[in-house]
Amino acid sequence: MGRLQTRATEESLRNYVNGTWRDTNGSDGQAVVNPATGETITHVPFSDRDDIDAAVAQASEAFETWSATPVEERIQPLFRLKTLLEDHQEEIAETLVDEHGKTRGEAMGELRRGIENVEVACGIPSMMQDGTLENAAPNIDESAVRHPVGVYAAVTPFNFPGMIPLWFLPYAVATGNAFILKPSEQAPMTAELIFELIDEADFPDGVVQLLHGSVDTVNTILEHDGIEGVSFVGSTPVAKHVYETAAANGKRVQAQGGAKNHAIVTESADVEYAAEKIFSAACACSGERCLALDIAVVEDAVYDEFADAVVAQAEAATLGYGLDDETTIGPLISAEHEERVRGYMDDGEAEGAEVLYDGRDTAVEGYEDGNFLGPVVFGDVTVEMTIQREEIFGPVLGLIRASDFDEAVETVNSSRFGNAASLFTDSGYKANRFKSEVDAGNLGVNVGTVAPMAFFHFGGAKDSFFGDLHAQGEDAIKFYTDETVYIERWPDQ
Repeated sequence: MGRLQTRATEESLRNYVNGTWRDTNGSDGQAVVNPATGETITHVPFSDRDDIDAAVAQASEAFETWSATPVEERIQPLFRLKTLLEDHQEEIAETLVDEHGKTRGEAMGELRRGIENVEVACGIPSMMQDGTLENAAPNIDESAVRHPVGVYAAVTPFNFPGMIPLWFLPYAVATGNAFILKPSEQAPMTAELIFELIDEADFPDGVVQLLHGSVDTVNTILEHDGIEGVSFVGSTPVAKHVYETAAANGKRVQAQGGAKNHAIVTESADVEYAAEKIFSAACACSGERCLALDIAVVEDAVYDEFADAVVAQAEAATLGYGLDDETTIGPLISAEHEERVRGYMDDGEAEGAEVLYDGRDTAVEGYEDGNFLGPVVFGDVTVEMTIQREEIFGPVLGLIRASDFDEAVETVNSSRFGNAASLFTDSGYKANRFKSEVDAGNLGVNVGTVAPMAFFHFGGAKDSFFGDLHAQGEDAIKFYTDETVYIERWPDQ
């Protein structure tokens, strides 16, 4: 197995259109910077309207043939892609670490989750089957058939550059659509490596394409007449803009927004276990994930014990470059984002939260130019505080006291976000109440990171999701297909 001929070694990245690598026509772009070292790795160009028009035209042409291709043939490139991703997983993970800052283990886990989606999409021949009913009415049979719609696009974020594109791409093409990916301009190299493997997997030209770009590129995609649907993951304000703009232009939209996820720790929980899982969920991937459990609502009876256990977890964390084996928390994506997170930490202290552990001044020897920020644990957080209300996207964990389980549930539901929540308890009664009373799309019981497997959809509610059909699983099949009902009568002549 040879190494990938990565585009990341070039001075500037390129688009992948109609089965070939192409320079963009646009004149704008930006540097891709290693967040651990501060060094520029490569340059990412921004596509202009001509680049987008060309990609959509090729995708539309490819769709005509691809949509009529038997489904068993459509999944063969996906089988090949799965094998290629597994063969090159470590290599891609190293690039992901360099452009994003994750640890090696986090990068490998992310890619494994992406590969799971390719595996699930290989089951499309069964998943696309719909219902049939004989004699639905006198001498009438009815059946429902799913069919592809056209050209879809996805706009994906920096924080999971390997996994999130694979939330969408496999399902879109397996169901017979053509697909265009616009990855984050902050972490575009992982997508380039995946597309090298897509090229090797031998998808027909134009079925799967890659466009680099920034805000203007996204807005052009949202308004383009040749694109039928858009998938998005990012912050809530941008998700709302994507949803409103794409929907106003007649497109299907699934837009995953931001989050403020809570964990409830009851008096009967295994406190050490809960502290380990919640701290990891809050600070793994440097807290840059929409499933971060960054607020723990703890019943009074175990609050002090839990606070001590969480501080012990923070003290044991090691900041560093993600490819160093001892590293448990890597850098933040950019210097600008580091300053933003520091601002939230300062707000927490200024608004009266108790600083139980302060990692803000942690130095990383040999990486003085990196965007490193150690974890901060706040105690006695209240629901009015900024650090409780807003998504921070950094290694911050806040603890809220609750007098009882009812107050804890009320605190969780007071959030305007509804991405995820978790409960730590040994009470089946409280677990059942939690599952029925808490308003969030992904709920975990004694689980830290509440991430659904690929054969279930990724939930989201309130200001964490805009649309009707989510990523992954059965929702993905519905999003990428339209349904026709056939009503047939054949009278005896």
